[in-house]
Amino acid sequence: MPIDYPAILDLKTEAAPYSWSDREVMLYALGIGMGSDPLNEKELQFVNEAFATPKPLKVIPTFASVCVWGARPGFIDLNRVMVLDGERDITFHKPISAAASVTADARVRGVYDKGREKGAIIQNEVVVKDGASEKMVTIVSSTFARGDGGFGGPSEGMPEPHQIPRRAPDRSIDIATQPDQALIYRLSGDRNPLHSDPELARRAGFPKPVLHGMCTYGLTCRAVLQTYADYDPSAFHRHRVRFSAPVFPGEIITVNLWQDGNSISFEAHVRERQVTVVKNGQTLLG
Repeated sequence: MPIDYPAILDLKTEAAPYSWSDREVMLYALGIGMGSDPLNEKELQFVNEAFATPKPLKVIPTFASVCVWGARPGFIDLNRVMVLDGERDITFHKPISAAASVTADARVRGVYDKGREKGAIIQNEVVVKDGASEKMVTIVSSTFARGDGGFGGPSEGMPEPHQIPRRAPDRSIDIATQPDQALIYRLSGDRNPLHSDPELARRAGFPKPVLHGMCTYGLTCRAVLQTYADYDPSAFHRHRVRFSAPVFPGEIITVNLWQDGNSISFEAHVRERQVTVVKNGQTLLG
């Protein structure tokens, strides 16, 4: 059935309980490829808690994208086969701990109708709070529902994307994905078979399963961590992207980065297919 607008704007949930341990933290880090070189001690601190000399386990900032996986304002009847991640924008109010019990408040921030043939965009907000009810992270997500346009809602009003500098990139790095990467990443929460079932992927119009957009999001976080943040998760204040094309597991992602003070702009490309997979990326560092 079509999106019920404007009633959808009233959907919200409050104080839903969630928790995680170092197991989930390390599994997420493995899912975005940390530790692929098990002798790289800078990356090892994100996937290993068992050093001869004690070292604190570090948490990838974008673990926030899965730490309360499933938090949503309520049920929205969408054509799930046609749903893709559109954007993700996370603000970090304090560092994420390796184990925690938290609550999550979720609401619909906006819904935009691009037309019956172009789909709809649903923007949700999730605020994660610690045991003292203080904000840890605010997660703004945009879902591109390709099969649910034409419900009569507004077509304009979304925030303007971050603009990438026009000069040549200051740095560029390649990050390889593995053929089985989606099968590992899905264990962090997103079990959508679009990322694991070849038959369903073909039904959705893809030649094979696609990598989770949120895995690509984590890979861009890795790029900033290793170039401008010296592997310090506490340096991150905000990390946002716009997804423009899917990645297939096994491809190499090239991330171009620009630094302007504490603002790191970035875009990601798959050179083999000559396609841009992430646009308008920005990290704000402290």
